[in-house]
Amino acid sequence: MYLNCHTYYSLRFGTFSEVALLQLAQEHHVRQLVLTDINNTSAALNFVRKAPEYGVKPILGIDFRNGVDQCFVGVAQNNEGFQELNTYLSRFLHQHIPIPERAPVFKNAFVVYPFEKVLLNEYDEFLPHEFIGISVRDLRRLPFSRLKNYTDKLVVQQPVTFRNKRDFNAHRLLRAIDNNVLLSKLDDDQVASEEEKMYPIANLAQVFSEYSFILENTQKLLDGCELFFDFSADKKTQNLRHYTGNASEDVALLKKLAEEGLPYRYPEVTQAVKDRMAKELDLIIQMDFVSYFLINWDIVSYARKQGFFYVGRGSGANSVVAYLLRITDVDPMDLDLYFERFINLYRANPPDFDIDFSWRDREHMTQYIFNRFNHVALVGTYVTFKERGVIRELGKVFGLPKEEIDALSAGQTNLKQLDTIAQLVLKYGRLIHGMPNYVSVHASGILISEGPLQQFSATFLPPKGFATVHFDMIAAEDVGLYKFDILAQRGLGKIKDTLGIVQYNQPEKFTFDIHDVKTFFKDPTINNLIKTAQCMGCFYVESPAMRMLLKKLEVDNYLGLVAASSIIRPGVAKSGMMREYILRHRNPGRAEEKGHPVLLSIMPETYGVMVYQEDVIKVAHHFADLDLGEADVLRRGMSGKFRSREEFEKVKDKFRSNCLAKGYAEALIDEVWHQVASFAGYAFAKGHSASYAVESYQSLFLRAYFPLEYMVAVLNNGGGFYSAEFYIHDARMLGATIHPPCVNQSVAANVIYGTHIYLGFMYLRDLEERVMQRIVNERVAQGRFLSLEDFLDRVPIAMEQLSILIRIDAFRFTGINKHELLWKAHFALAKGKRVEHPKLFKPKQPKFQIPKLHTTDLETAFEQWELLGFPLCSPFALLAEPAKNSNGQQHLQAYLNKHIDIYGYLVTVKNTKTHTGKRMHFATLLDCYGEVFDTVLFPPVAAKYSFRGKGIYRFYGKVVSEFGFLSIEVIKMQKQDYVPDPRYADMRAGKKALEDKKKDEERV
Repeated sequence: MYLNCHTYYSLRFGTFSEVALLQLAQEHHVRQLVLTDINNTSAALNFVRKAPEYGVKPILGIDFRNGVDQCFVGVAQNNEGFQELNTYLSRFLHQHIPIPERAPVFKNAFVVYPFEKVLLNEYDEFLPHEFIGISVRDLRRLPFSRLKNYTDKLVVQQPVTFRNKRDFNAHRLLRAIDNNVLLSKLDDDQVASEEEKMYPIANLAQVFSEYSFILENTQKLLDGCELFFDFSADKKTQNLRHYTGNASEDVALLKKLAEEGLPYRYPEVTQAVKDRMAKELDLIIQMDFVSYFLINWDIVSYARKQGFFYVGRGSGANSVVAYLLRITDVDPMDLDLYFERFINLYRANPPDFDIDFSWRDREHMTQYIFNRFNHVALVGTYVTFKERGVIRELGKVFGLPKEEIDALSAGQTNLKQLDTIAQLVLKYGRLIHGMPNYVSVHASGILISEGPLQQFSATFLPPKGFATVHFDMIAAEDVGLYKFDILAQRGLGKIKDTLGIVQYNQPEKFTFDIHDVKTFFKDPTINNLIKTAQCMGCFYVESPAMRMLLKKLEVDNYLGLVAASSIIRPGVAKSGMMREYILRHRNPGRAEEKGHPVLLSIMPETYGVMVYQEDVIKVAHHFADLDLGEADVLRRGMSGKFRSREEFEKVKDKFRSNCLAKGYAEALIDEVWHQVASFAGYAFAKGHSASYAVESYQSLFLRAYFPLEYMVAVLNNGGGFYSAEFYIHDARMLGATIHPPCVNQSVAANVIYGTHIYLGFMYLRDLEERVMQRIVNERVAQGRFLSLEDFLDRVPIAMEQLSILIRIDAFRFTGINKHELLWKAHFALAKGKRVEHPKLFKPKQPKFQIPKLHTTDLETAFEQWELLGFPLCSPFALLAEPAKNSNGQQHLQAYLNKHIDIYGYLVTVKNTKTHTGKRMHFATLLDCYGEVFDTVLFPPVAAKYSFRGKGIYRFYGKVVSEFGFLSIEVIKMQKQDYVPDPRYADMRAGKKALEDKKKDEERV
């Protein structure tokens, strides 16, 4: 009897989930229910999936509204009707136009107009599929309305939005947040009636007992609706089924491509490779994943034709067929990648192919996919109300001052001392926390389906213009839609750009193939960079944590880097097995002493330690005797993507019972399970780690042999883990001469000539983009600028923009002091005068006699600091008091287990907490020689001292070594002062003189 039910996917309106709605229906003995969220279909698939568990027949519809103004409710008679409704809604969501008051003629959907709308718009004619909705509230007016005579058109339309008073209060707060107003200023017409709740079915029948025909009409409408989506384990895929349009042609094409890839990948094709290829092809065909492979092949083939760099990773990297089709660059035979992680007969979903493109190329690739295939959309995701965010929103709604909101949000309050309003903020913050705030776009997922995606959902159009479904990846997989992951990263942009820079800066050395990674794996120069952790700017291996791990493991080969790429992940670290892995790696014999023989036999290369995702499958299968299907359930159960916790719990119980039956000790079972459970979806598949390691080696090769070109590319691609200042510093340490921007040498990005790097105009934060473009265009068209006057004759520019260029010394080629140039500029350009077009005739520049002016190095440093964000000199040269010692990273070994006094310029700091919740810090710094060293502030010290932004700090602490990695356990710390800015020294001196004069006068 309920045709108009909302969940919290009626965004900033509804107050509970689709599952809570079904629970409510069960409690009220409701057997049929129509889910009609407002202009949204996010909950639809899961509502249908879960409904049988609650004895409810699910029916889907949409509540079409403009804001809160209800136009009509559409109720799908069948799947075709749901598609009609979705297609209709999508049109308005894409075009951002109002929904008409009157519905179109749907072929397979009913339309229910609310009682109020029918009266207001004076509707008097209705098509066979159109009805008038009467709520409990409307019954009071029905006897006095002309509509009482429409006996065959009246149906029950009792909206369901709340369960209780608390829900209603939460709804009012959501509406205030949506309208960005104080709760006290919220208009009544923005709020639903408190009566929009569900009554037991018997009570509802009683209320409408005088109008039995309304109940009969409603029942007839409900009985005319029937939808079906297949959520069973053996459901058919809803992805594009045939790449070529024909199953047999798909199979023939896949086999042909695999055969053609053999000589490229394997100059000597062994029988083992042929057998593995045949085995995979048989399973891919049997599992009906042929089209999935061919679509991925199509995507990467197009990318190669465009000259785009890409990396294929995910569990699909365990596949030889993927390697032969050049979807991935990881050789599964070489790495002995576990086939069953990639695919097995128990696996319903296709293997994961995460394909990374440069951040500049991803949008182009997405557009290609939308153009290439007929039914394409991005996967949706939900941005939820986060704890701090919702407290801030509610604080504003309740009118709390900013200081109180800040304190509440930061948790810096005494709960017992809070007033009533603050307590309400926290109370309703807990209720709203986790509710969807708005629908967004999944980071990478693209759906390519057999039929229109409106069969499953409406679509909306985010700013980049790609249609996006309302549901997330979990709901997609539930119904048989498996996403293609197209991601963006900057590492590939760095590699691609470096090749272009090398071609113009050292063309004679451009004789290498960046894809010849097997040669790189054996290169001692590259491997030494890894071993010594000289990896600044290199993909995935540059962070302080990774640098520390590489040193502890003494990694000097590809397989070691593959393992390190996964060991660094939280799953391995959390289980405590990162430390155990290091101990076993460094101490031969420890594995046999500490490890279980079965685990050692399963994972010999990782010393019996679970490092990769497939290790979960191996341990479950070989250690606990689960079949491969159950093992995969266990592996998926460790990730947030998994849906059925009940299925997971069954497998978990079987894991334990099987181990007990095999005679394993309970302590061992607990230890192994702890490792399995700690992975929690955070470990990589080995093929995934191997793909990362391939890209790491490519970037390490470029850093080893073309370090300056590579650092320029790193800077031009937005850096990485660190700020631009430290990549510039690293380039200097590698032999570069760094120049500030120059109007005759620079462009927007950084450029290199030999070993000279000219910083780009992009670092001048207040310089307009059009000014940069004009300078470069004019220089390219008419040649270098000869003087400031020549520049002013050729480039239209305002005084404030010219001032930035002069102050950063962009006219230093003139040999004239910047202060003199500023005087010239002010004389040449009247204050505030802005010429936006080229001059027809060369103007006469007046000549002025300007006194000789000078600039100090200190002034230059502070000018750079202001304009670029950092000085180009050593920050140690700016200390107010010179350092009391010259200790640096090179001296740490001599101070091992002793105390050291050392100065460091802060590079980055990681603030973290111990397992007991106490704050501590890990900081990376540069010493006075430009070398990196690391410090740790344990909780007692972190409670006394904290880092206060960029700058130089003086540390006193103990030098310690862990597996050969040296760091300083800080005891005391103090931030050092810089010299005063000399540009304002005269101003300060003048001010002090005035103050002294005033005091003297007062004394008199």
